[in-house]
Amino acid sequence: MTVLAPEQTSRPKPRPFLAAAKQFTDGTSTPRDFLEACLVEFANREKEVGAFVRFDIEGARAAADTSTARWKAGKPASAIDGMPMGIKDIIETVDMPTEMGSPLFAGWRSEKDAACVSALRQAGAVILGKTVTTEFAATEPRGTRNPYNLEHTPGGSSSGSAAAVGCGMVSGALGTQVIGSVIRPASYCGTYGFKPSVNALNREGCHDYQSQSCTGIIAATLEDTWQVAHEIVSRVGGDAGTPGLIGSDTCPAPAKPKRLVFLETAGWPNAEPAAKKLMQDALNTLKSAGIAIATRHDDAKIAAVESNIVDAHPLSNKINSFEGRWFLRGARDRDAEKLSKIMQTRLAEAETITLADHRAALIERARIRALYAELAGTCDGCITLAATGGAPKGLQSTGNAQFAVPSSLLGVPALTLPLFDIDGMPLGLQVLGFFNEDAKAFAISGWLCDQLMSL
Repeated sequence: MTVLAPEQTSRPKPRPFLAAAKQFTDGTSTPRDFLEACLVEFANREKEVGAFVRFDIEGARAAADTSTARWKAGKPASAIDGMPMGIKDIIETVDMPTEMGSPLFAGWRSEKDAACVSALRQAGAVILGKTVTTEFAATEPRGTRNPYNLEHTPGGSSSGSAAAVGCGMVSGALGTQVIGSVIRPASYCGTYGFKPSVNALNREGCHDYQSQSCTGIIAATLEDTWQVAHEIVSRVGGDAGTPGLIGSDTCPAPAKPKRLVFLETAGWPNAEPAAKKLMQDALNTLKSAGIAIATRHDDAKIAAVESNIVDAHPLSNKINSFEGRWFLRGARDRDAEKLSKIMQTRLAEAETITLADHRAALIERARIRALYAELAGTCDGCITLAATGGAPKGLQSTGNAQFAVPSSLLGVPALTLPLFDIDGMPLGLQVLGFFNEDAKAFAISGWLCDQLMSL
């Protein structure tokens, strides 16, 4: 049974852009027309969903009109020229405050665009507004509701980005992930989500900056997702000193894998029975299609990876806490009462972590990454659930991140594909690739979507 919000008459539906943009070339539609359709959904749903913390409708319309003129002249700035987008409010924008989900930064402006936002503007994207983030892209929710059921969490920390894309207010949005903040909300809100290889997309101007943080993309289709990432990296590259996202200028064509690894992760014991059944059904379908599926039970290398990622969450928390405590210390010193209790507790715990502890944790992370990298010679990629089930009821938590955190610890690309459904709530299939092989992960994901979409 599909569970809908009381005001809804239909299931939320993401709004693909690239397919619609084909009509811009012959004049049967325009970027302004496309934006207006998004704004209808915005008017109908934003008040109840609460995806945005700031928005500029007239600015978006002006940008869409400029985009329309470029398309009419046959000179679009890029394939995403005119694409309505949201920017997670942890990423700097010159024309809107960057408040980071905290009253400490109410109205704060850096007076510049982050590198990724600058790239999007150069590509002609239409930025509708800043999307809600949990406090400092961490744990404390800030009120966004799941568009599939308003009583359920949208996930986090990229809460607003996932919710806005999930119900078609925008076609794409920027998120960030250091634990599970792109993969989990994208799964909960029925969208595609992409957490790239660490350092693949330039993070200058983003305040989610720990060593395993990534700027990620949440979008309506796999093709839209890749295109946004490509347009960013082609203009501003990856993080300083790194090659950035590697791949073609359009989404890689679907490619059938020969051998995939099913990773249980620490999340499998906590997965809902319905989620486990969906995963098993998918594995059976893939086996029937001639794909070899390997698991911890029949491969010693996989067993070694599984046993070493069981504690991915606490290990990641230790690294992130040490790397973020300088920022939190400054926030506390400004006004501790404006920090949530959970953030104050996190800071107190972070203060106990020594430099020696941090160095040991980095060595351990590197060891685990090396173990995982050994799988690249034996398989094409790994698959698992994106979350333990559909978005849980309640807005006090953003949900269980156990399935999402391994890719963050490992620094490898991960995608969530909106292929599953449990009682009307979305659930994603997650694909994990290998470092700097993001394009291959997309190719596999495209093939999996073709095979599994009917499940």
